[in-house]
Amino acid sequence: MSDALNPADIARIFDLQDRHRHAVRATSAAQRAARLTALRAAIVAHLPAAVAAMAEDFRKPAFEAAMEVTALFGEIDTAVANLEQWMRPVEVTPSAHAAPGARARILREPKGRVLIFGPWNFPFALLLQPLVGAIAAGNVCVLKPSELTPATSAVCVRLVRAVFDEAEVAILEGGPELAAALLDHPFDHIFFTGSTKVGKLVMAAAARHLSSVTLELGGKSPVIIDEDADLAQAASRISWGKYMNAGQICLSPDYVLVKPAQRDAFVDQVARAIRASFYEDDALNEADVARIVDDRNLQRLNRLIDDAVSRGARVAVGGKVRAGRRIEPTVLVDVPRDAAIMREEIFGPVMPVLTYDDLDDALREINRRDKPLALYVFSRRPEFIEAVLARTSSGGATINDVIQHVAEPNLPFGGVGPSGHGAYHGMYSFLAFSHERSVYYQAAENPMEGFSRPPYAGKVEVLVNMMGM
Repeated sequence: MSDALNPADIARIFDLQDRHRHAVRATSAAQRAARLTALRAAIVAHLPAAVAAMAEDFRKPAFEAAMEVTALFGEIDTAVANLEQWMRPVEVTPSAHAAPGARARILREPKGRVLIFGPWNFPFALLLQPLVGAIAAGNVCVLKPSELTPATSAVCVRLVRAVFDEAEVAILEGGPELAAALLDHPFDHIFFTGSTKVGKLVMAAAARHLSSVTLELGGKSPVIIDEDADLAQAASRISWGKYMNAGQICLSPDYVLVKPAQRDAFVDQVARAIRASFYEDDALNEADVARIVDDRNLQRLNRLIDDAVSRGARVAVGGKVRAGRRIEPTVLVDVPRDAAIMREEIFGPVMPVLTYDDLDDALREINRRDKPLALYVFSRRPEFIEAVLARTSSGGATINDVIQHVAEPNLPFGGVGPSGHGAYHGMYSFLAFSHERSVYYQAAENPMEGFSRPPYAGKVEVLVNMMGM
């Protein structure tokens, strides 16, 4: 925990927000929209600093960093444009068994006290994007940015404190000790983005207080390439999604399944795409390649490559580690199914290309693992695509591209099982931080009122007949 922060400081902030949450709950759509508009303006003002900070933390290319920052604008603009509608009570038609004149509605209420943990791979957007939904829904929030990206964390601290009073939104810096101390408090909702391993710890801690959770985790997101797919297009799109941010993306294509007769042609197309995007005059263009976030993750990736090669895999593209914690965009072939790289999420710029005999074989390979965060299919045949979707499960899917479903604000983004719990983006962010409260308005006259009271003698047969049994 930071030297400047102790348990008493955390307790003070929690108690302050606990007292203030009722006032925040009562804010109107216009007031919440004003807060979001102020947040947007602050993001614009801090954009150059955020881009520079991500370059300092792990040499994130300026364009990728700018994309990360500006992606927040769409989320904010969607919320501001729709807040009034989202906040309205939802009128529900009572069932046929309700008394004539009865009414039913759903009130969308803020959950209250929210804790948001940001990850290191997109340290700016994935800290502030959930905040948009939390503010829109009328909550008070505590943010904890990742300690692995300290420069970006510092920018986020300045930005948040420039816009919000800590009674409404507080941001605290620190490592695992701070996270544990925060989880000792009974937040109403906890939003965590990170690994499945840590997500389990967060969920266990939340269970102590019966806090609801949104867990945005990861997994081994597969790609299936049908034999009729455009290999050049597939290779280009997969390479973009795999090697952007040095593969440190929860939605990154983890491994590829392709027919044996097409494997070498596909690998050749991937090599062409890599060379076109990341090399200049046969030299790696380091300005366009993010580095691995820290030595521990660099060593982990090296171990995965070495283990695969020791078991018979071949490095078909790349494979070299460069100075500054950079790994060349890498493709592995002939990877044994029991290699370590096929047993854990890679989260780096290394892509195994496997082969499959038929659709059943490909689906067995996918379904023997935990449900992934994403699944990608490249095919011109609707029946092939629908068969894959019908016989697999994943948090989301993109067809004939990768990652794109996350950019559509009208779709929920989230995992399933070990890849996550709950969803957000657009209206789904508002709902993630809201409690949908059922309210039933009884009619002045209820014909069933007397029937439902004792004495019950002779009423069972009447009840059964009434219910159509």
